[in-house]
Amino acid sequence: MRILVFNYEFPPVGGGGGRAARDICEKLAGRGHQVLVLTSHLKGLPKHEQIAGVEVVRVPSLRRKAYVATFLDMSSYVVSAALAGLRILPAWKPDVMQVHFAVPTGPAAWALARLYHVPYVLTAHLGDVPGGTPEKTKGWFRWVYPFTRPIWQDAARVVAVSEFTRQLALQHYPVEIQVLPNGVDTKALDPGEIHLGDPPQIIFAARFMSQKNPLQIVRVLDGLRELPWKCLMLGDGPLYQQVQEEIANLGLQERFLLPGWVTPEQVLAQYA
Repeated sequence: MRILVFNYEFPPVGGGGGRAARDICEKLAGRGHQVLVLTSHLKGLPKHEQIAGVEVVRVPSLRRKAYVATFLDMSSYVVSAALAGLRILPAWKPDVMQVHFAVPTGPAAWALARLYHVPYVLTAHLGDVPGGTPEKTKGWFRWVYPFTRPIWQDAARVVAVSEFTRQLALQHYPVEIQVLPNGVDTKALDPGEIHLGDPPQIIFAARFMSQKNPLQIVRVLDGLRELPWKCLMLGDGPLYQQVQEEIANLGLQERFLLPGWVTPEQVLAQYA
């Protein structure tokens, strides 16, 4: 089967939604399917490459940072992905399209589906649902919400990554939604024989964004300073400097390590 995947984020760009999409793509390719991904380009990355049997095409984008996308960045992806799809669909003839994030990814795939009559499966990751991450999306959902309904209604199948995401989506979109949680490769996460560190090490791995609340990690551990521990905070983002300042203000510099943005492979190595 030929599967055309749309996602405005794909590693090393973006967060968990992009990594979940990559894992699905690699497993589908491993089962013998042909998988082609249309995602955003970021300076320094190849525009076309093969990753674990998956063909990745990075379309022009205004995106400048791996860990954050502005409304303009996302809008540029929609336009570029739609134009690339106009070229790819007639020649490649996919059997199905998989769309990660109803917004911003959905409009490009929805338009192409109507034009070429190719069914698409929509995967909702919470941030693309009204109210899912209000601190990020409340402002622009006010304008785009009326245009999102056809994206959900015209999908051949709609999937949510959690029951919470499903219930929130049903408040706005009266469609059938199936829950398929993001999978985990248990072999990759098997640490083997476990040895407790001395002192124990706590790991935070995420973008330093308000919805991840990295400052709370620092403040909670400050209340446990009488216990032995070290904390490794992996990632980058707009709150990175604020977290550093909070650690310094609390006098905890010797107990925290913040290496910045790291690869998924480095995260797994630290988990082990």
